[in-house]
Amino acid sequence: MAFFELRQYKPWPGKVDAWVKIMEEEIIPFQVSKGMVICGSYKGETDEEVYVWIRRFDSEEQRVQQYKDVYESEYWKTQIAPRVPEYLDRPAIKVTRLVATPRSPVQ
Repeated sequence: MAFFELRQYKPWPGKVDAWVKIMEEEIIPFQVSKGMVICGSYKGETDEEVYVWIRRFDSEEQRVQQYKDVYESEYWKTQIAPRVPEYLDRPAIKVTRLVATPRSPVQ
């Protein structure tokens, strides 16, 4: 059964636009190239301390493999991961797994 990850991040003050740029130009394209399905990317309309994105997985096995493909890659370890603390309050990251309700338009 497919499920989603709702990933909620807290960018450091004044960093949200730079974080969105990194997400849209680097992180999302890289993760998509590894097979991840990104359903949306959002920043707070009036709260600059909010960045949210949603990913979809067909199974837990797929999620495990895609996590490995992304987070264990040299590119992630050397180019992306070292820069994240400059933009995000990492301890504040919240990941919620969601399952669509029967009549949800997004499955």
